[in-house]
Amino acid sequence: MLEAELAASLPADQERASAIVRQRLKQGGTELQRRIGAAYQGIADAWSLGVTKVPAIVVDRRYVVYGETDVARAVARIDQYRKTQP
Repeated sequence: MLEAELAASLPADQERASAIVRQRLKQGGTELQRRIGAAYQGIADAWSLGVTKVPAIVVDRRYVVYGETDVARAVARIDQYRKTQP
């Protein structure tokens, strides 16, 4: 997990910990920036759809299924819904 990588073995001193994380971010370069962007894209998509609670599965940046944690079942529910809509 990205957050775990950045937070691994940080000291209790907040100032030192912040300096270490800044260094890790700098060393990660564009690859780390890409990973952070990808990690938060889903959050941005969910906010734009008005997702207000979890669990929620977003499909095609258009459909939201609340209360489901199994992606295959959520997709099946959306497929079923699409069949009933003109």
